[in-house]
Amino acid sequence: MKLRPTLDFLLNDWLKTTDLTQRARFGDHSRETFDAVLDTCERIAREKFAPFNRLVDVQEPHFDGEKVVLPQATHDAAKAYADSGMLSAAQDFEAGGMQLPYSVEAAANSFFACASISISSGMLTTGNANLLMVHGSALQKEVFAKNEFNGRFSGTMCLSEPQAGSSLSDITTRAVPDGVDFESEPLGARYRLRGNKMWISSGEHELSENIIHLVLAKIPDANGALVPGTRGISLFIVPKKLVGTDGQLTGVRNDVALAGLNHKLGWRGTTNTLLNFGEGKYPVKGQSGGPFGSGAGAVGYLVGKPGEGLRCMFHMMNEARIGVGIAATMLGLAGYYASLDYAKNRPQGRPMGAGGKDPSQPQVRIIEHSDVKRMLLAQKAYGEGALALALYCARLVDEQHTADADAADEARLLLEVLTPIAKSWPSEWCLEANSLAIQVHGGYGYTRDFPVEQYWRDNRLNMIHEGTHGIQAMDLLGRKVLMENGRGMQLLAARMQATMGRAAPNTVLAPYAEALSKALAKVGAATQAAWSTDAPAEALANAVPYMQAFGHTVLAWIWLEVALATLEADPAQAQVVSLGRLGAARFFFHYELPKIGAWLNVVQSRDMTCASFPEDAF
Repeated sequence: MKLRPTLDFLLNDWLKTTDLTQRARFGDHSRETFDAVLDTCERIAREKFAPFNRLVDVQEPHFDGEKVVLPQATHDAAKAYADSGMLSAAQDFEAGGMQLPYSVEAAANSFFACASISISSGMLTTGNANLLMVHGSALQKEVFAKNEFNGRFSGTMCLSEPQAGSSLSDITTRAVPDGVDFESEPLGARYRLRGNKMWISSGEHELSENIIHLVLAKIPDANGALVPGTRGISLFIVPKKLVGTDGQLTGVRNDVALAGLNHKLGWRGTTNTLLNFGEGKYPVKGQSGGPFGSGAGAVGYLVGKPGEGLRCMFHMMNEARIGVGIAATMLGLAGYYASLDYAKNRPQGRPMGAGGKDPSQPQVRIIEHSDVKRMLLAQKAYGEGALALALYCARLVDEQHTADADAADEARLLLEVLTPIAKSWPSEWCLEANSLAIQVHGGYGYTRDFPVEQYWRDNRLNMIHEGTHGIQAMDLLGRKVLMENGRGMQLLAARMQATMGRAAPNTVLAPYAEALSKALAKVGAATQAAWSTDAPAEALANAVPYMQAFGHTVLAWIWLEVALATLEADPAQAQVVSLGRLGAARFFFHYELPKIGAWLNVVQSRDMTCASFPEDAF
């Protein structure tokens, strides 16, 4: 894959990932072990994923009356992925993991996302298990999480409901105590759940022995009423098939029923489901004093404390948001690679010269046309820049987990600020890259004879799931830049200023440093202006333009960092790949960063054009 040289540069020349081997947790690793993991994942992605990307798009999951049927290629890919150990790559050796840095794990997983995002659905299983390793009881970790890590079980996250998509405070799934407390039920305090969950990726399939659903539900009060808002939300483990304390299946099917498959624009190879909990299709019966109590509904085990479900679930949601950003990035790069190959081989038109077009001259390849170069360069700047951002955030995760206390806390706060960008920026601009890839192909790009239309369809989901664009924007401007008195924003600005200081003495990069300095000042001024009055509705009226400008400023900083690392690795700028990175940085500063002015103008003036527009006027 063309991806590998870029990953090697970002991990080793820029982020200095091998330096992590000096820390106790990663002491058994080296550059060689990191490379071996990348080699293995690249091979599996090339052999088990990439050849079947179109197959799983046209052979969608279907329900045969008893089970959901997926192509054999999906089963083979899932087994190969589980056998590789990547489900538990970052876990302790004692838990069957490799103790890999998250930055290496993220880089290795990018091969699968690039080869076939529709097949590579292990992200949710790993996130589910990681959540349980933090918030679950010892036995919940042993029975559920570790069996997810070894591939026996798979995992989901069940948040949204048909009547409450992103508005989790309005969920109505209820969990009633089953009369068995934590002390007498080793797997956790047992509840019976009733309700419906929507948009559940990998919610029903036969790829693993069991599916472990993590379900948000509300515990009714003494009068049977649900607590309004998010305070009453708790988190429950609801397995598709009930298991014993030894992790073995009991032979009892839990009352979790498939209510329907969603037929999607993209990601067609991944099942997406509506699930009914406790509807009575698979009743788990029990008598008084029996093994399953006397209640009705799906059996679930409380994770953590009652009322803290959303706090626990955010552990998985934040991880999933970075994962969505990586998915969007790899789809953008897959389209770029395809359109680059096409442009190098498609002859059409003739060069513009002083004498105009000469039909007697042979045609030139379309990559020789300046506008095609513009479209290719935009894709490169979006895709490789987004990949650098994702790996930077992954490296912050490693810092948060293994650095000294001060550095770890700084990494935590930087991640808080950058996570909305890491999710939203690739999902918007790598989608634009996919659109440009179609444009490079011309009419052929609009057909299924070439892969770029599928990449666009697959990528269109990423602006929606795990928190829509608007939600990410309100989180950024309404919470993240303000939290802890703006310290996260200050830390980010300090890192940007340090990069500018390193770039200023370089005659090539000094203009970029100056442009970034001005952009950062504009973002700061707009942030203050948005919150200059005590009117959140005014401040957040243009949260998305704010996020777009903030994201472009962050990406300009990332590209300046990458340019510096490129010059350090290749001072003579002799390598073509070095010229490519520097050219992409130049493109970003010349063509993209100037866009932030228009975005920030409406933020700074608290423009209410959209917010105040009367409904009837539409």
